[in-house]
Parts: sequence; C-alpha cells; structure tokens
Amino acid sequence: MIGLSRSTGDLRPKDVDPRDFLYRRLVSAFMFLMTVVGIGSVGLHYLGGGRWEFWDCFYMTVITLSTVGFGETLSDMNAVEGARGFTVMLIVLGSGTLLYFASSLTAFIVEGDLMGALKRNRMQKQIDALSNHIVVCGVGSTGIHILEEMVATETPFVAIDIDEDRLGKLDEDLPGVELLSVTGDATDDHILERAGIVRARGIISALHDDKDNLFVTVTARALNSRARIIAKAVEPSAGPKLTRAGADAVVSPNRIGGMRMVSEMIRPRVVQFLDLMLRDRERNMRIEELPIPDDSSIVGATLRETDIRQHTDALVIAVRDAEGAFLYNPPPGTTLRKGMTLVVLAETSEYRKLRAGIEEGTIGRAQ
Repeated sequence: MIGLSRSTGDLRPKDVDPRDFLYRRLVSAFMFLMTVVGIGSVGLHYLGGGRWEFWDCFYMTVITLSTVGFGETLSDMNAVEGARGFTVMLIVLGSGTLLYFASSLTAFIVEGDLMGALKRNRMQKQIDALSNHIVVCGVGSTGIHILEEMVATETPFVAIDIDEDRLGKLDEDLPGVELLSVTGDATDDHILERAGIVRARGIISALHDDKDNLFVTVTARALNSRARIIAKAVEPSAGPKLTRAGADAVVSPNRIGGMRMVSEMIRPRVVQFLDLMLRDRERNMRIEELPIPDDSSIVGATLRETDIRQHTDALVIAVRDAEGAFLYNPPPGTTLRKGMTLVVLAETSEYRKLRAGIEEGTIGRAQ
C-alpha cells in the first residue's frame, strides 16, 4: 500500500518523484482548462445557432475565463436566450479552473527548482563531511564502470561530470546507493574543491580528452600533494606527459582492451574465472592490498604464525616488500616485515574484517 506524505495538505505518494508529481498535476490542470475552453466555445456556438463564428466564440470564452473585462464581443448576445446565463456559469467554473492551472504552473516552476536546490544543498553537506574518499572526474563510457566498481567495493566517492542529466540517470541506475556528485567542469579548481579534493585520498581522471585529463592531473596535484592520481590516456603519447604532470599511474583503455581480446583468445578459462569473480553479486570477491602497519603485532611473524586464516577467509596470494619486489604465492615460512604489503583474495566484507583486525591488533600471532 502506498503511504502518503505527512506534510499538511500534501497527498503526494511517498514513492513518487516530487517533480513527476508536479508535472502530472500541471498536465491534468491544463487538460481541465482546455476542456472548459472547449465546452465554452462549443456551447456559445450552439446557443448562437450559427449566428457567431466559432473563432469569435472561442475568443469570447478565453476573455471570459481570464476576466480581462473587454465586454461582450458577440453581437446581439443579449438577444440569445440562455447565452448570458451560460456565460455566468462559464465565469464561475472557468475562473476556478484557470486559477488551478496558474497555481499548478507556479508550483511546477518554483517548487521544482526549490526542491532541486534543497537536494543539491543537502548533497553538498554530505560531500563536505567526507574524507579519505575518491574523486572520479568524468562518468562517461569509462567512468560508469569505475563507479560500479566503487559501489561494489563500498568505496566512498564523489563523481564530477558536466552533464547533469547523465548524473541523474546514474543516480537512478546505481543499486542501493545515493550518488554523491558535483555538476560542472572537472578542470575548474572550484568544482574540484566542491568535491572535497583536499580531503580525498585519490583522484581518477577519466575524461574523454587527454588535454583535460592532463589539466585535471596538474590541478589535483597542486590542490592535494598526498593524493594518489590515476589518469586515463586516450593516445599512447599522452602517458609520459600525464606521469610528468603528477599522475601516479596512467591507464590506457585501448591497450587494456587489446590485451583483453588476446586473453579471450589464448586463455579463455582464466578470463571467465576473473569475470565471474568480479560479477558475483553474492560473494563480491576481489583481489585487495593491505599495507602492514609498522606497529602491527604480525611484524616479525611468519605467515604460518599469524591467525589471519582463523579470523577471516582471506587468502594471501602475494607479498610486496619495502623495495617494491613481489613474492607470489608466499610459503608459510615467509617473515612479515615493516613496509610490506599483503595482496589478498577475499570478499569485500572479509577484507574489511582483516584490515580492521590488523590495524586494531585483534589479528596477530596465533596463540
């Protein structure tokens, strides 16, 4: 059963979009007004018995409903029985109809804009309260997949795009979340600041043009020197320029697409495994990284000596040392040291449990 809003006099269903409700109200008021105009025009023409042109009847009806006071425009109207009585009825009925249409039109314009402003203000307050989030610049053909992965991994983010309609559609399509977004040009310092770039831990620039991605990279690095910046490169020559401008990593969708096509040809089962892992909505399995804090109790212990598997279902598939070298499929006797990073295969919930346990000290050496 559809509930009703508790605000006084508002019979708007709770699960109906307010602007859609106003639009339907405006349409119904307009149709009612047109019905009254039609009845008035046809009625006067019928009462006149062909004495008056239909256009004159329509004109008389309009000035009657609008109460502009031009006087009777139909000749010998007083001589036609029932014409003035019909006009009186038309005034009473039509003035209310016109007033209803005018109020609906005003509500559609004023209340619709007001609700939009209130929504934007509320969203901006939510963005201002964020920290350690990701700013995604551009939600086009590449950006939309970035947002889907952000949602799947429960990573807080703010999206920036110049197309407000595109952001609105994404807000409807993304499952179970309210999209925090800023409408505007991502190359504008003010827009980046509204997205909380100074408090962000990372920026992803996925705009269509390499020049725009370069500009965002330079601006983002100037506004937040600590953030990790990932930039999209359309042309191969843009990669080195983006790196010199401050990008920590550069991704070429064209290059990745080519590698994917080759993988589909020569190792289809591996690709199928990775696809299923990423698309499984129930388990939400991911390969994640977890830096080991210097004061963690697992520092100095071997993998065998930790109780990671006792507390979580996370599987350590690689270890990166402080110099950047990777040890794949580390043996149980691998000693964990300061500056190391664990690469684990785990569900998102299990990864969060592992991260919290290591950072808080509840996961350490097995007793």
